[in-house]
Amino acid sequence: MGNSYAGQLKTTRFEEVLHNSIEASLRSNSLVPRPVFSQLYLEAEQQLSALEGASRVDNEEEEEEGEGGLEQNCPPNPYQMHPPPEGCCTTDGFCQAGKDLRLVSISSEPIDVPAGFLLVGAKSPSLPDHLLVCAVDKRFLPDDDGHNALLGFSGNCVGCGKKGFCYFTEFSSHMNLKVTTQPKKQKHLKYYLIRNAQGALTKGPLICWKGSEFRSRQASASACSSSLFPPLESSGLPAPFPSEPGPGTTPSLPLGAPQAGPASDHASLTAAVGPAVFNGKDSPKHQPLVKHSLSAAPRPSALGILSNSGPPKKRHKGWSPESPSAADGGCPQGGGNRAKYESTGVTCMPQVGLVGPASVTFPVVASGEPVSVPDNLLKICKAKPVIFKGKYSSHGHFPYLCGNLNDVVVSPLLYTCYQNSQSISRAYGQYGASTIQPISEEMQLLLTVYYLVQLAADQVPLMEDLEQIFLRSWRESHLTEIRQYQQAPPQPVPPAPGAVAPVTSAQLPWLAGLAASSCNDSVHIIECTYSLAEGLSEMFRLLIEGKLAKTNYVVIIRACRSAAIDSCIAVTGKYQARILSESLLTPAEYQKEVNYELVTGKVDSLGAFFSTLCPEGDIDILLDKFHQENQGQISSSLTASSVTKSASLDVSGTPVCTNSSTQNLDLGSFEKVDFLICIPPSEVTYQQTLFHVWHSGVLLELGLEKEHVTKQRVEQYVLKLDAEAQTKFKSFLQNSFQNPHTLFVLIHDHAHWDLVSSAVHDLYSQSDPSVGLVDRLLNCKEVKEAPNIVMLHVTSFPYALQTQHTLISPYNEIHWPASYSNGVDLYPENKKYFGLSEFIESTLSGHSLPLLRYDSSFEAMVTALGKRFPRLHSAVIRTFVLVQHYTAAMMAVSGLSQMKNYTSVETLEITQNLLNSPKQCPCGHGLMVLLRVPCSPLAAVAYERLAHVRARLALEEHFEIILGSPSSGITIGKHFLKQLKMWQKIEDAEWRPQTYLELEGLPCILIFSGMDPHGESLPRSLRYCDLRLINSSCLVRTALEQELGLAAYFVSSEPPLEKRARSEALESDAEKLSSTDNEDEELVTEVCFETGSTSEKRSPVKRERSRSHDSASSSLSSKASSSARCGESPAQAQPAGPSRGDRARSPQPCGPAEEGRAPGERQWPQAGRGPPSAISRCSPGLAPQPDPGLKTGQWSIQVSVPSLSSSGSSSSSAMPAAGPLVLQAAQCSMTKACRRPPVVFLPKLVYDMLTSTDGSGLPKAASLLPSHSVMWASSFRPLLSKTMTSTEQSLYYRQWTVPRPSHMDYGSRAEGRVDGFHPRRLLLSGPPQIGKTGAYLQFLSILSRMLIRLTEVDVYDEEEININLREESDWHYLQLSDPWPDLELFKKLPFDYLIHDPKYEDASLICSHHQSVTSEDRGTRRKPEDLYVRRQTARMRLSKYAAYNTYHHCEQCHQYMGFHPRYQLYESTLHAFAFSYSMLGEEIQLHFIIPKSKEHHFVFSQPGGQLESMRLPLVTDKSHEYIKSPTFTPTTGRHEHGLFNLYHAMDGASHLHVLVVKEYEMAIYKKYWPNHIMLVLPSIFNSAGVGAAHFLIKELSYHNLELERNRQEELGIKPQDIWPFIVISDDSCVMWNVVDVDCGGERSREFSWSERNVSLKHIMQHVESSPNITHYALIGVRKWSSRTGSREVREPFSRCHVHDFIILNVDLTQNVQYNQNRFMCDDVDFNLRVHSAGLLLCRFNRFSVMKKQIAVGGHRSFHITSKVSDSPMAIVPAQYICAPDSKHTFLAAPAQLLLEKFLQHHSHRFFPLSLKNHGHPVLSVDCYLNLGSQISVCYVSSRPHSLNISCSDFLFSGLLLYLCDSFVGAGFLKKFHFLKGATLCVICQDRNSLRQTVVRLELEDEWQFRLRDEFQTANAKEDRPLFFLTGRHI
Repeated sequence: MGNSYAGQLKTTRFEEVLHNSIEASLRSNSLVPRPVFSQLYLEAEQQLSALEGASRVDNEEEEEEGEGGLEQNCPPNPYQMHPPPEGCCTTDGFCQAGKDLRLVSISSEPIDVPAGFLLVGAKSPSLPDHLLVCAVDKRFLPDDDGHNALLGFSGNCVGCGKKGFCYFTEFSSHMNLKVTTQPKKQKHLKYYLIRNAQGALTKGPLICWKGSEFRSRQASASACSSSLFPPLESSGLPAPFPSEPGPGTTPSLPLGAPQAGPASDHASLTAAVGPAVFNGKDSPKHQPLVKHSLSAAPRPSALGILSNSGPPKKRHKGWSPESPSAADGGCPQGGGNRAKYESTGVTCMPQVGLVGPASVTFPVVASGEPVSVPDNLLKICKAKPVIFKGKYSSHGHFPYLCGNLNDVVVSPLLYTCYQNSQSISRAYGQYGASTIQPISEEMQLLLTVYYLVQLAADQVPLMEDLEQIFLRSWRESHLTEIRQYQQAPPQPVPPAPGAVAPVTSAQLPWLAGLAASSCNDSVHIIECTYSLAEGLSEMFRLLIEGKLAKTNYVVIIRACRSAAIDSCIAVTGKYQARILSESLLTPAEYQKEVNYELVTGKVDSLGAFFSTLCPEGDIDILLDKFHQENQGQISSSLTASSVTKSASLDVSGTPVCTNSSTQNLDLGSFEKVDFLICIPPSEVTYQQTLFHVWHSGVLLELGLEKEHVTKQRVEQYVLKLDAEAQTKFKSFLQNSFQNPHTLFVLIHDHAHWDLVSSAVHDLYSQSDPSVGLVDRLLNCKEVKEAPNIVMLHVTSFPYALQTQHTLISPYNEIHWPASYSNGVDLYPENKKYFGLSEFIESTLSGHSLPLLRYDSSFEAMVTALGKRFPRLHSAVIRTFVLVQHYTAAMMAVSGLSQMKNYTSVETLEITQNLLNSPKQCPCGHGLMVLLRVPCSPLAAVAYERLAHVRARLALEEHFEIILGSPSSGITIGKHFLKQLKMWQKIEDAEWRPQTYLELEGLPCILIFSGMDPHGESLPRSLRYCDLRLINSSCLVRTALEQELGLAAYFVSSEPPLEKRARSEALESDAEKLSSTDNEDEELVTEVCFETGSTSEKRSPVKRERSRSHDSASSSLSSKASSSARCGESPAQAQPAGPSRGDRARSPQPCGPAEEGRAPGERQWPQAGRGPPSAISRCSPGLAPQPDPGLKTGQWSIQVSVPSLSSSGSSSSSAMPAAGPLVLQAAQCSMTKACRRPPVVFLPKLVYDMLTSTDGSGLPKAASLLPSHSVMWASSFRPLLSKTMTSTEQSLYYRQWTVPRPSHMDYGSRAEGRVDGFHPRRLLLSGPPQIGKTGAYLQFLSILSRMLIRLTEVDVYDEEEININLREESDWHYLQLSDPWPDLELFKKLPFDYLIHDPKYEDASLICSHHQSVTSEDRGTRRKPEDLYVRRQTARMRLSKYAAYNTYHHCEQCHQYMGFHPRYQLYESTLHAFAFSYSMLGEEIQLHFIIPKSKEHHFVFSQPGGQLESMRLPLVTDKSHEYIKSPTFTPTTGRHEHGLFNLYHAMDGASHLHVLVVKEYEMAIYKKYWPNHIMLVLPSIFNSAGVGAAHFLIKELSYHNLELERNRQEELGIKPQDIWPFIVISDDSCVMWNVVDVDCGGERSREFSWSERNVSLKHIMQHVESSPNITHYALIGVRKWSSRTGSREVREPFSRCHVHDFIILNVDLTQNVQYNQNRFMCDDVDFNLRVHSAGLLLCRFNRFSVMKKQIAVGGHRSFHITSKVSDSPMAIVPAQYICAPDSKHTFLAAPAQLLLEKFLQHHSHRFFPLSLKNHGHPVLSVDCYLNLGSQISVCYVSSRPHSLNISCSDFLFSGLLLYLCDSFVGAGFLKKFHFLKGATLCVICQDRNSLRQTVVRLELEDEWQFRLRDEFQTANAKEDRPLFFLTGRHI
C-alpha cells in the first residue's frame, strides 16, 4: 500500500517489495497477517479507501473516547489475538506479569527509562478513561514535524521491566490491550508523558502520527455538506449557478477554498453537527460528507512542543474527536483553524499569538511514489499551482509530494464536490426510487473538463457552478423518473432507467482530449498509465520547461482496465492560481500576511519598480521639484457664503411585531419601556447612534429622561460592543431584574456582525477578548430567560440569522419598509431610494451612465504586477497600484500633464472632480471620495503616501484626506474645521465632527478601513465610492452587499436620472425592499407622509392625553393615544434613520434648497441648543390600538403614525428665479450630488459577479453563500428566484442553510422544532441607509404608547338625553342618603317613560301624559349613518377592578382563564338541557358546556350524568364570599374582544358566569375561553338578534328556579327563599363606579359628591343585600358620563328604564317575556312591558357602569346583503321592503331585522302625519318599535289590569299593530282617538293572518285600505317575510 511518511524510504526497490508483501498479506487466507508487516498498515490509506469506498469517516479517536472499539473499515476478517499464556494475568490495565500500568497508579513512582527511550501513554479500548504507561524507542516515534518514524517497534514494559519487544502486536498482548482490530502503534500510542513541576507523570502532547493526521484532515475535507468551500471569514462562497458561467463568473473563492470559519469550524465536530437533510431524509452514507465543516491541516502549535499538538487537553463539548489540534481552532477572526493545504506544506499564517515570518512549511502526508516539487517553481510559473484531488480508486492513491512544498497548494475540495454530487439521487430515496443512479465518475470528470474548457481567460472556476452542472446533467438524464416520482405515489416496482450510453473509463481520456482540443491549450490533458505521480511529475516538468505558459488548467487522468479511474486537476493559470490560493486565507491571516510583507520590507521592490516608471526619474524627485517651483503661489480657492434653511420629509413606518409563542409576552403587565442599543465597536457609528437617539426625542417620549437631555445621559442607552461593554451590560441586566414591570428592548443593531459563538472564546481564551462578545452578552442565560427583555435584531443583511437553527420565528421578522404601504407612496414624490438593485440596473443598456464601473487599465496593471511579484499578496499590489494612480492623477491635475499616462481615466476623473468641485461653488462646497481599504496597515500606508503627495503639490487647503478606522474618531485639519463651522453656523470653539454625516460638503478623500463597515452613514456629498481594493474574497452575499451598501442613497428624482424612468417598484433582487406577504395578517405596516410648512423655530409640543372625540375610522384601531390633536401646533420631525440625508447640521446646497433632501432628513438643531424639549408626533389618523392585532399568544403593534416633519421656510419657490444664481447653483457639487447617487468602482471580479445573472434572472451575487458563518445544508437545493419577496428569501435560507460550528446559533435547537424559536426575539431588516435607526426608535415610542394604551380603554362618554323633557313634579326620591330604596316610598314614584340612555339618541320618544314636546326640544340630531361611529368616547386608565378581554394575562387570573401552565387545558363536558315552552309550541333544547372546574355550580343526576339544574343560593344567605346572582352575558363576534374575564372585576370572589353564544360560534369561544361556562343557543337562533338570547336566558332561568325550588323543597326550604335574581350584562361593561355623596343634612339641598372606581363585587353585594329586594322586578345602574352633574346623582334611586347591566327578578317577571324576534331596542320594549305589568323598575343612580367601545362584533355583525348576486353593492334601507309578488331583489337577512331597520329610517312613509308632530304620537300597542327620532310613540298594553297612561286627551297621528295577539280586540281600539288622515300599519306573519286581523279588529269601519297599500319585507318565501298593511283613518 505505500508508506505515508515523507522522505523516509530511500529506494524504489524497497517500496515495491513493501507494497507487494502488504498486498499479499492482505489477500492471504490466514486470519493473522504475518507480523513482520503488522506495523506497516498505515491508517491514512485505509482511511482513504474508506472514504472512497464506504464513504464512512473512521473516527480515529472513537477508541480513545471509548465510543466503540471496532474499526469498521478493517480487513474483512476480525482480528484475533493469540491466546494469552496459561496462568498469566489478563486484567485490563495490568501487564501479563500482573503489574499495574495505569498512569493514575504509577504517576509518582520512579520509572527506569533507558537512553533513547521515551515514556508514552497507550490507549486501551477496554479502559477508555485510562492511559497505560510504556517506554518506547523514540526512533520508532515521529519527530516534531510528524516525520521520520522508523517502521517497526521497540519497547519495554514499565510494569514488570521486561525489555526488547520488537513487535507492537506482541507488546500489545503483553499489555492486555484486548483489541478487536489489528494492533497498530499509530492507533494505540497516543500521548507523550511528561513530568510536571511536582515531578508527577502527566499526559503531555499528542503524538503527531501523520497518518492519523492525514486521515482526519481527509475526512474533514469531505465535510462540507454542500458548499464546496464554505468560505473563509471574509471570502465568499458563491452558490451554484445553473447558467453556463458567462464572462464574470469569477468569484473569489473559487475552486479551492476549503472551508473555514472561525474557531471550531473544525474538522469534524461529528458529535455536534447532524447530517444534512436531503428532502427530509437523512442520508446515512452521506453523513461523513455532511458532518465535517472544515478541511483541517497541520498548523503551528501555540504550545510550541509539536507542530500538531492534538485536541485541546480538556475536551470541550463542541470538539470533534478528530480535531487535529487545539491550535487549529483558531480564533474567530480566523486564526488557526483554516487548514488549507491539505497534503502539502504550504505557506500558512502562524496562529494568532505567534510572531515571526508568515511561512511555516509542513511536510506532506500521502501515499504512493513521491513526486518532487521543483525548487524554482514559483519563480518560473509566477504563481503557486493549486492541485485539486479528483477521483481515486481504492487501490490508486494520491501521490505524496516532497521537495519545494511551499510553492504548491493541494486541496481536497474537488473530491468533496464529486462525493456530494454522488449523493444527489438519494434525495429521491423517499420515493422508493432505487433505480435512479447517481452521475457516473467518468461523466463527472468529463463535465469538469467541459466546464474548464468554456471558462474565459479572466474567469475563475467555481465549485458551485460545477455542482449545478452535475445537478442539471443528472436531472436531465433522469427527467422522466424524477417527474414520475414527483407526481405519482411511490411504486413498488420502479421503471427502468433511461438508456443513456455511459462513458467508460477507457473512453474517458480520449473524450477529455477531444473536449480540450478546442480551447487553444487553456486546458491540457495528461494521461498516465500507472499512477497519478507520473502525471504530476510530467506536469512539473512541463511547467519548468515553460510549455504550459498558455495553459490555465492541467487535467491528469489515470484510466486503467479496471472500472475505477484516478484523476486530479491542477490550476496553473497565473490569475486563477493566485486568486484560488489567496482565497484560502482567512481575514485574520490575510491581514497578517499583508502586515508581514509591509514590516519585512518585501514591498520595497514594488516601490522601487514604480519609481522607475516615471519619465523624469523618481516621482518623489519630480514632486520636490514641483514643490520648490510653485511654493507660495497657490492660494486657497475655497470661499464661504450664506446657508439657507431647508425642509425635510420623514419616513416613519413602524414594524409590527408579533410573537407567536405560548409564552405570551404579556404587554399588559408592563408600565413603561426602556432600551439599550448595542452597536459594533466603531466610534463613528457610536456617535451617529447617539445623535439619532438624542434628536429623536425618544428618551423624553418614553419618560426615561426629563427636559434638556444631555449627550452624557444619552450615552447610557448606547453600548459599544468593545472590551468595556461587559460592565455597562451588567448594569442593564441588573436594571431589568430590579424593574419587572418595565419592558426592556435590547436593540442589536448591525446584527450580522460578530456571530461567533462564545464557545470559541472559551476554547481560546488567550485570543482576542472581543471574540464571541455578542454571543456572551446578548445570548446569555439572563437575557434569554428574562420575561421583560425583548431583543430586536436590526440588520440590512439578515441572512446569517435565517438558518435552520435560528432563534427568531419567521413571524417575528419585519422587512422594512414594506413594499405594500396601503396606497401611500413609500417615499415622497421627489425622493427615491437608490440601492443595489438600482446600481445594477444602471449598468443595463438604455441608461445614460452606469453607476457601477470597473477600471480595466487598473486591473491590467494589477495582473501584470501580480506576475512580476508572485510572492506579494494581491491586496498589497492593488493598494500600491491605486495609490500610484491617485498620485499620478493629482500631479496631472496640478499641471504635470505628462503624468496622465501613469494613471487610469477613472482615477483621473475622480481627482479632477475632487479638485474642481469647490471652485464651481460660491460656498466652496466640494465632494467626498470614499476610498475603501479594508486592511488597516495598507490604509495607513495609503494615507501617508497621499498626504505626502498632497503636501508636495501644495493642495492641503483644496481637499482633506481623512483616515477613517472603526477604532478612532475623525481628525480633520484646522482650515477645514473652520469651513465646516462656517457652513453650519457653529460657534462652539470645541466642536469637532464626530460622524461622517457632519462632513457634508467637505471636499475630501475618506480612506475607510476596517474589514467590515459597521453601519457608518456617509454624507450626500459622497460622489465616488472607490471599492477597487475590496478583498476579492469578500464574495459572500453579506460581505458584498455590505460594501455596496456604503453607496446606498436617497436621491432627488426630479431631473430624470436615466433616460427611461423606472416606474416599477424595487425589484426583488438582492436589495429589494420587499415585505412580508399578506399571509402574515398581523404584519401591517402603514407609512404616511405629511408635510407642513412650519416656522423654523419649532415650538415644543407636550404630549397630552386628549379625549378622543373621534372614534377610529378603521375597524381595528382607535384614535392615537396621547397625541396632540392634528394641527394644534407644529410638529417636530422624527428622524427616519441614518439615511444619507440625516446630516448633522448640514450646509445647504447652494441651489434650489428643496432639492435632494432625503426622507428622514431634517434640520439638526444648532450646536449647543440641545434637542427640543418635547416632541409630539401628531397623528391625524389612527394610532395603535393594542387589542385588535393581538392574537392569542402573540403581540403585535399595528400603527400608522405619520411623522409630520418640519418643512423649512425655503422651498424652491422661495428662491429668486434670477438666472445667474440658478446657473451657479447648478454647478455646486452638493446640489448635483443630491440628484444622483455616487458612482461605484469595483474590482472586475466583483463587477462580473454583480452584472451577470443566473437562470432565474437574479444577479449571481444573490445566489452566493449568504454569510461566512453559515453553510449550505445541501447541494441539492433550488436557486433563489427573482420574484421572491424578502419573506420568501428568509424561508429559503431557513430551509437551505445551517450555521457553522463557530456560529452562535449552532446547536441551538433541534431542526424544525417550532418551540425552538425564542418568544421574545424580533428581526428588523431593510436595505442599507433606508432609515432603520429611525424605524426602531419610532418602534420604541409606539411600543411605549401601546403600553400606555394597554392600560387605557376608550369608554363611551355621553350625556344623558331627554333630561330637559322631564317635568319637575313630585318625581324625586327625597331620602338622599338612603343606601337602599324604601319600598313604600319607591312605589309612589311615577315611572319615567323617557329614554335617557344616549345610545338611543336616534330612537323614538315615548310620550306620557306629562309631556307636550316640541320638535326643538329634542336637541340636535346626528345623521343616522353617524350613529355608532361618531359616539363620543373618553380614554380611561383601567382600574384594578376592570373586566378584561382575552389579551389580558396575569399571574392571578391564569387559573381563572384556564391557561395556567400547571393545568391541562381545561376539560369541558357538553350537557343537553331541555324544557318546554308553550309560546314556541315546542320543547327547547339548550346545551351547556361546563368545564370540570365549574361543575360544582350544577346538579347532576349522578357524577358525569344528566344535568338537572343550576344551583341557586337562598335569599337569606349573608355570605360575603360569593355573588349570589348568576351572570349571563349574551355575545356574538367578540370571542377575542368581549370582556368576559371578570376575575379582577369580582375582586376574586366566587361567582357564576355564563356566556350565551350562538351554535356556530361555540368552538371559537370555547377555544379562547376554555374555563368559561357556555350556554349554546339552538341552531334556529343562529341568525337571531339579542332579543332571542335575552328571551332564552330569562326562560331558562325561570325554569331553573322552578327546578331548584322543587329540589330544595325536599330539603325543607320554602320556595320563596330561593334566590330569584340573575344578572344580564353586556359584553362591553368594563368598569363600575360609585358616587360618594356628602349630604349637609337630612333634607338639605346642599351636598357634595365624588366618584370612584369600585369592584363589581362591591356593587352586587350592596344590591343583593337590599331590604325587600324580591319586590323589585328589574334593578339597574346609571351609565357613566364625565358630564354627570349633581342633578343626576342627587336622587339615589329612579323608577325608569334600565339598560346594559340589569339585575332581573325572574320570579316576578314570569309572565313578561322578552320578544325573541327583536334585534334592537328590545330592552326598552321589555322595560315598558314590565312597568305596564305593574312591576317595579329601580335604577341605582349612585352606581354607574362604563362601557368600552368595541369596534367589532355585537349588533354590527349583521350585514344585510343581496341574496342572489355576489355584487357588494350597498343596499339602502328603502329597499328593505317591497310589494308582495314583485320582482324585487330578495335580501339575505332576517325579516324582523329588515322591518326594524326600515322603520328606523323610513317610518315617515307609513306615518306622514306623525313626522315632527310630537303632540300627536303614534299609538303603539303592546310593543315599542323605533320609528326614528322624528316620530314620537305612545305605548299602551292591551293586557287586562295593566298600567297605561291616560290617553283620553291624546289625538294620535297613527296606529301601529305589530303581531297583535288575542288581547287586542275591536273594543280595545275603539277607546283611542285619531286625527283625520292618521295612518295605520298592521304587521303580521303572513298575508292570511293580515286579512284575519283586519276582520277580527273591525278595522274597515274606521280605516280605509287599498290594494296597493300591502307590503312585505324583502325576503324570499322560505325566509318567512313579514307582511304589512297600511290604511288611512276615515
